[in-house]
Amino acid sequence: MMHWTEMNKDELERQFSPSRWSHRMSADDVIKAHVKALKEGTERARGLAQTLLNVPYGEGDGEKLDVYIPSTDSLDVPLVIYLHGGYWQFLSKEESGFMAVPLVDKGVVVVAVGYDIAPKGNMDLMVSQVRRSVVSVIQQYSHISGLYLCGHSAGAHLAAMVLSTDWSQYSITPQIKGAFLVSGIYDLLPILSTYVNEPLKMTEEVAVRNSPSKMVPQLKVSSSSCHIVVAVAENDSPEFRKQSEEYYKTLEASGLNVTMEDVPNTDHFSIIEQLVDGEYHLTKLLMKMMGKS
Repeated sequence: MMHWTEMNKDELERQFSPSRWSHRMSADDVIKAHVKALKEGTERARGLAQTLLNVPYGEGDGEKLDVYIPSTDSLDVPLVIYLHGGYWQFLSKEESGFMAVPLVDKGVVVVAVGYDIAPKGNMDLMVSQVRRSVVSVIQQYSHISGLYLCGHSAGAHLAAMVLSTDWSQYSITPQIKGAFLVSGIYDLLPILSTYVNEPLKMTEEVAVRNSPSKMVPQLKVSSSSCHIVVAVAENDSPEFRKQSEEYYKTLEASGLNVTMEDVPNTDHFSIIEQLVDGEYHLTKLLMKMMGKS
């Protein structure tokens, strides 16, 4: 496959338009169905769990998170923070509680984090927000048995940036036990010239300093004990698949505890939508990682 630097703008945009690669339905329909699935899953989760909604983790209007709490007497309560996708410009925490449906039953706390998507927020702000949300969660829930991260698409990028944080500027150093990076983007340079960057307005400098692929040495310092799962959909675009494969190889070459999951019969959207199901491969993997299988 040709390198992204040799692709014209149309081909690059096609590669970074995940909805055009689904085998299930048309591009417009797959996005509509995605939003509907996430909303319905989140509504179900809000019916099943005790919830704390709109908990502030910072001063900003957009700096709020939702907590889905299991009814359990167990002291072994893991917590998973979910960072939503939407190309840093769509979606919100309001559609992001769906994975609590199978997890609260197993005694797992799920936290869905809101952040200021573009054009209100820029890349530096979003990265700072998700980092601060993690610090805030640990301060509020210091009794949990383990902290886990899960992010989809742009959220997988943000989760990787959390793993690559220099925590010396923060009041606390989170010990993240495991991270699920699902269909993410880890090198932002290829999207600079595409429609994705129109509301983000990233310069090359901003893209480089916010690319997890360039921050692996820091990840190694901050998150060496974290088990990282890099998951990609069978029907993600070749360029999306390459992003996951290359990031995985870089982490592996650095001696990190990393696993690659190429999930069959999924596209960019169904790979995460199915976390609403306790029998789904990635749900089972996540539960096993948390000792809840």
